[in-house]
Amino acid sequence: MKRITIDPITRLEGHGKIEIFLDDEGNVENTYFQIPELRGFEQFCVGRPVEEMPVLTNRICGVCPEAHHMAAAKAADAVYGIDPPPTAKKLRELLYSAFFVTDHATHFYALGGPDFVMGPDAPVSERNILGVIKKVGLEIAGQVIKARKSGHHVIEVIGGRKIHPCTSIPGGQTKGITEEERLEILELGKWAVEFGQFSLKLFNDIVLGNKEYVDLILGDIYTHHTHYMGMVDENNMVNFYEGKVGIVDPNGKMLGKYEPHEYTDWIAERVEPWTYLKFPYLKKVGWKGFVDGVDSGIYCATPLSRLNVADGMATPVAQEEYEKYFDTLGGKPVHQRLATHWARLIELLYAAERWVELASDPEITSDDFHAVPTKTPTEGVGTVEAPRGTLTHHYWTDERGVLTKVNLVVGTTNNYAPISMSIKKAAQSLITNGTVITEGLLNKVEMAFRTYDPCFGCATHSLPGQMPLEVEVRDANGEIIENLKQYC
Repeated sequence: MKRITIDPITRLEGHGKIEIFLDDEGNVENTYFQIPELRGFEQFCVGRPVEEMPVLTNRICGVCPEAHHMAAAKAADAVYGIDPPPTAKKLRELLYSAFFVTDHATHFYALGGPDFVMGPDAPVSERNILGVIKKVGLEIAGQVIKARKSGHHVIEVIGGRKIHPCTSIPGGQTKGITEEERLEILELGKWAVEFGQFSLKLFNDIVLGNKEYVDLILGDIYTHHTHYMGMVDENNMVNFYEGKVGIVDPNGKMLGKYEPHEYTDWIAERVEPWTYLKFPYLKKVGWKGFVDGVDSGIYCATPLSRLNVADGMATPVAQEEYEKYFDTLGGKPVHQRLATHWARLIELLYAAERWVELASDPEITSDDFHAVPTKTPTEGVGTVEAPRGTLTHHYWTDERGVLTKVNLVVGTTNNYAPISMSIKKAAQSLITNGTVITEGLLNKVEMAFRTYDPCFGCATHSLPGQMPLEVEVRDANGEIIENLKQYC
């Protein structure tokens, strides 16, 4: 049996590798998408005061600290049984909207986008952000940098830092914003809307205007019929900060919606011995293995998923793009995973419009941005939509508010099963009967996971088997004189 290894995989947060096993005829027999790292955040949070979690969990990585900051703050609110004032919620959502703009812009232009802007088979030295800048021009690159700079400025003003915000605490915020800051944020938001529209036009021109790319998107290689998950508001519109989590089946039928604290009624997690990630699935459907279909409990939680679950976008221009999206792709639900890149840009536009809406609200400068917790802490759950999927923090504390147990179900954990399926299907479609293996071909296999925008640093929670520690003792010439092994 022949073995092909892609290690490391590229253009993602964290570490991972793909193992492809071929039979004697040169066809793909199986694939394994392995995450060889373990962070262990859930465990070392035990024993910490719950009020530390918004600033502790956002250190999981530098890609989406804002998502963990918000989920942790909402979970801490729930632990103390307190509902923050409206101004606090608006400040949090405003920060979060700016974060979504920066994060989605990063993925499209630096991580997933190069495969389309430069082409899947472009030389690896060009298939990156520098290649994108060279092709689209310095002016466009400057706009991308401005989008990130503007978003991080808003995060700093509201959250205290450009990265790793620190102002969301149980009961609300530690600080508000001034009228001058509100006006500045509003102007930056108006520009962000223009940037969102520009990015969608660029996608339309470069991707949708290229028949080869359209055929790739609509083809079977990257298509899966799974369930979909996403947070929606009371009108069943996409919402990133607050609402219920909706689930639809592969036919688009709504199976139900649950409150954050009800997630254990819907979600179970499966452990496999070859990876540090868990595989969540729908309890009400059950685990049938890595397969598609209505009878399989595997679900997807991505921008594509959120659009599939919702009835629309809550802002006008993003709604127009939402309608165009489904009209072009043949209606709901959309199963073509590469279409997630398009959905991501629609969400970027929605986040920018929501940024403007919130910054236009005069109540957001109110001094009433914190309610003092008075109840004895117990247990609480906080859920938001991270850019890459539904994020849930679940905390248990003693009567002092010290954590006794922590569970994190992050966006990429939700998507681990469909990512594994996508990689296998792509490999089986592209490598047949002794296909000559090229770097461009292997990149097309990698494209299967990039569409999910995975973030593995915060997703590694399972400890399968034993953790090996190996120490090699070498002499002055570099020869091994002793090998020590221990398993813990």
